[in-house]
Amino acid sequence: MSERRSGRPPVGVIGGSGLYEFLDDVTEVTVDTPYGPPSDSLSIGDIAGRTVAFLPRHGRRHTLPPHRINYRANLWALRTVGVRQVLAPGAVGGLQPELGPGTLVVPDQLVDRTNCREQTYYDGKLRPDGQVPRVVHAPFADPYCPVGRATVLDAARTNGWRPVDGGTMVVIEGPRFSTRAESLWYAQAGWSTVGMTGHPEAVLARELAVCYTALSLVTDHDSGVEVGHGVTQQEVFTVFAQNLDRLRVLLADAVKALPPDQGGCACADALAGTESGLTLP
Repeated sequence: MSERRSGRPPVGVIGGSGLYEFLDDVTEVTVDTPYGPPSDSLSIGDIAGRTVAFLPRHGRRHTLPPHRINYRANLWALRTVGVRQVLAPGAVGGLQPELGPGTLVVPDQLVDRTNCREQTYYDGKLRPDGQVPRVVHAPFADPYCPVGRATVLDAARTNGWRPVDGGTMVVIEGPRFSTRAESLWYAQAGWSTVGMTGHPEAVLARELAVCYTALSLVTDHDSGVEVGHGVTQQEVFTVFAQNLDRLRVLLADAVKALPPDQGGCACADALAGTESGLTLP
């Protein structure tokens, strides 16, 4: 029996619009949140007997730049419909010479270089529903779910990828790409990839006690690694499109292999011992 019977998808995928096609029997669901509307309606469908909620991060027509995405509404909407485990594929630039286009990196660390994004639910501000969340300092030493990471790595190897296990993703504000000086700085720090959307997604998932796993597809060598014209949007879109079919298969197998409930990690207990003053959906 499909988990669809319960009407509550335990797994969510946040990604590009080309990933719609890996779900069957799709229903569109609109979710209102105390933080405003999410990027788009949720597409809830089935795959391999599991129910999955898909959310297009930039909107289905790619109308939202990274700094204008309502990350708080996105994660809240997913939890509202029942999601407790999130897989988050995204395009990144490679900061090291060995991380060329087509490489799949499953990072285990994150560096935040954004500067104008709402990145917490626990800001002490009155919400429209009358709740006032207290200040909570969520543990974030290890940003990604270890169970989700292991599941994705196994699924990738089974499907012929040679995934890179671990690495640091630095998240920049965007929407512009890095200068060569910035890219060289990140590379010299030893960081692996650079992207624009991995933060605050990961920390907001942690604050909602939701497992979060990033799948980083390298689409280009970043400006400090390559020579010539530098990174272009067309280059990024082209390489991502070339790997889209493989990515769909990988996501489907990872969804199938994820445990039915949160377990084996500390994500679900991220708020243990705190008095958040916030009722989670």
